[in-house]
Amino acid sequence: MLAAYGEEGRPPRTGKPGRPRLPYRVPGPNLRYAVVHKTRRKGRVVHVEERVIFGDEAAVRAALARSAVSHKVNTAFVERHNGTDRNRNARKVRRTYCFSKDGDVHEAVTYFTYYSYNFCWAVRTLRQQTDPGHWQNRTPAMAAGLSDHVWSLPEWLAFPSVQL
Repeated sequence: MLAAYGEEGRPPRTGKPGRPRLPYRVPGPNLRYAVVHKTRRKGRVVHVEERVIFGDEAAVRAALARSAVSHKVNTAFVERHNGTDRNRNARKVRRTYCFSKDGDVHEAVTYFTYYSYNFCWAVRTLRQQTDPGHWQNRTPAMAAGLSDHVWSLPEWLAFPSVQL
């Protein structure tokens, strides 16, 4: 989390001889992060506890109250996304012939599946009703305002990645 969303912190100078300490990552003032900790006994969940990691509990509760999709800390969205990712990318499935051993190829296929999913795959739960009985299909990129239409895979692959 800190590698992606943290800010650089610098240790104070000590005035002593020697190499100064290296900078480190600290959470920014607006970073809110909570986790769900599940206690299991004999393979069954017996207790679920929410823990605030970054930010204070009041700020996390306020962010959840503003959320349109969930009002409690949960892992459902991450788990659903990981399931979709494993379904679309055979290299992430264990014990198959497609299992990735080359890190660069694995990363390239991961980017390909993420981007093609976000731009080329209309998600039923994101569709919008235009008229009674009529729905407009939308992709995650359309829901985020990054695209105005569902891209076909050939259209998306032919689009130049660098715009001059």
